[in-house]
Amino acid sequence: MTKSATYADAGVDIDAANRATEKIKELARTTFNARTLSEIGSFGGMFDGAFPSMRQPVLVASADGVGTKLKIAFATGIHNTIGRDLVNHCVNDILVQGARPLFFLDYIATGKLAPETITRIIEGITNGCRENGCVLLGGETAEMPGFYANGEYDVAGFIVGVVDREKIIDGKTIARGDVLLGLPSVGLHTNGYSLARKLFFEDAGKTADSFNDELGGTIGAALLKPHVSYLRELDSLLDSGKLKGLAHITGGGLLENVPRILPAGTAVEIKRGSWPALPIFNLMKRLGNIEEAEMFRSFNMGIGMVIVCAPTNAGTIQKSIERCYVIGRVVEGDKRVSLVN
Repeated sequence: MTKSATYADAGVDIDAANRATEKIKELARTTFNARTLSEIGSFGGMFDGAFPSMRQPVLVASADGVGTKLKIAFATGIHNTIGRDLVNHCVNDILVQGARPLFFLDYIATGKLAPETITRIIEGITNGCRENGCVLLGGETAEMPGFYANGEYDVAGFIVGVVDREKIIDGKTIARGDVLLGLPSVGLHTNGYSLARKLFFEDAGKTADSFNDELGGTIGAALLKPHVSYLRELDSLLDSGKLKGLAHITGGGLLENVPRILPAGTAVEIKRGSWPALPIFNLMKRLGNIEEAEMFRSFNMGIGMVIVCAPTNAGTIQKSIERCYVIGRVVEGDKRVSLVN
């Protein structure tokens, strides 16, 4: 008699998924607030959409991932920080338009579901959500045998925030003479990892466990440094009218992200050496003999967020943020970034 086939025979463990879901529910509840109207496990997440304190509330949404930084998590076995990186990246993406986060959804896909690993990922996501005052409203964990290598997974995040229409930050008032302020990063954040892995692991023959004196720790630890959220630093300034533009420095670096907020007829000059250099960028530049322009297009180079403001407001903004550097100015031009001495 032929044995009855089951989903488990095809590599999908429904029982393991159910165990993971119960732990996810427990973690997600730690992010809930009075606006949360549904439980994890519903077909759709529900959130109270009333904003009585705003004249014209505008919802701002974004979706992103963490790229091949995941490969560092696989190599080190550290899975409880990737989720926080994901949330912070998404928070910054809507923050640049003046939006504060409301809720977040995640998508995790893997070949064979490992409840312990999934739990670690969700721990990072819930930590990031709590730190940013954001509800983890729902998500999806997909088990797809044969699609991902053993022990590997992919993650994506989806965020929704809100801003009053009259307080949207869109860069339209940026003008010649305005000042660029830079908020520091702590490392690569979530961009440039394909090149970084090539430099360290292929060209230099190192591993994630290799200790490097210049970095003051292992290469894996340096590459797993968190993607910083700038919400807390900028929160008190979002409604002030002092921020003409904000640029999140992700893929494309300073050279390609700053122009996204510039109006026609303007350009930017960024002064070399106007902020402290992070050792990891100097090290990678030497390892690959990489040209300056390529470094500034591939990496954030130590600046994770750029503020554009009027010169009269620069001092006030700097006083309200612990570390904030004057890194450049707005000039006439065709929406390009130039590096100057």
